[in-house]
Amino acid sequence: MGVDPGLTRCGVGAVEGRPGAPLTLLAVGVVRTGADEELGARLVGIEAGIEQWLDEVRPDAVAVERVFSQHNVRTVMGTAQAAGIAVLCAARRGLPVALHTPSEVKAAITGSGTADKKQIGAMVTRLLRLKEMPKPADAADALALAICHVWRGGAQHRLAQAMAGAARGTASTRAAGARAAGARTVGARTLGARINSARTPEGRTPDARTPEARTPEARTAEGRASDAPTDTLADLTGRAAMAAGTAAAGAPSGGPATHQQDVPAKTPAKPPAKPLKKDVTP
Repeated sequence: MGVDPGLTRCGVGAVEGRPGAPLTLLAVGVVRTGADEELGARLVGIEAGIEQWLDEVRPDAVAVERVFSQHNVRTVMGTAQAAGIAVLCAARRGLPVALHTPSEVKAAITGSGTADKKQIGAMVTRLLRLKEMPKPADAADALALAICHVWRGGAQHRLAQAMAGAARGTASTRAAGARAAGARTVGARTLGARINSARTPEGRTPDARTPEARTPEARTAEGRASDAPTDTLADLTGRAAMAAGTAAAGAPSGGPATHQQDVPAKTPAKPPAKPLKKDVTP
């Protein structure tokens, strides 16, 4: 069902069909209110008229003209209020509501976004196979809205659902990424806290090699050991070599080497020379 909103004349029209198939007119008319009535009373009258149409037609969807302002803001305000009543009545029944701009409707019906009302009425009459053009023009505009939604509304609805699904998928992916990033951040903070606590004197476990871990008795023993002379590997090796050489030099030939030190041999003392006897010739 199409609704061409307006306070004085609110066009309403319903068609049945599907894209690529001939369309059938169900009903067309106008909901009228008096120009001398109060605004609230006029809006109540429009609501009652649209509710009656919804009860009789029982449409699957409602198409309402999207209101925009160019010059006359006062007129647009009344049209927007009537459009809000139509959207409210449809939403109350759980019916899907589509908003189509006048240029979109003109392009869908006549192929030109700048067509006038006469051209729109002529094409509506031809498409619905009517004997005469619907009057007033508001009724023809309502039928044009309904035809536009039949031809384009299904594709637009599927496109909107696909975009909404993609948006939900992107939002869930971002939420999962944010949760993972938060978990990594919390883990990094926990690791940093553990490292910092290990570096502090309170959190550091004393090492056995640190002065804090050694007892006074252990430190005393270490001090004594440090005061004692220490022999390096080179010193021990040199001493062993010298001992081996000395033993080899003092041992008899063919006998085992001993570790006795060399003792200088004593030179036997020469016997005193006997005095020479002089040959005395008498």
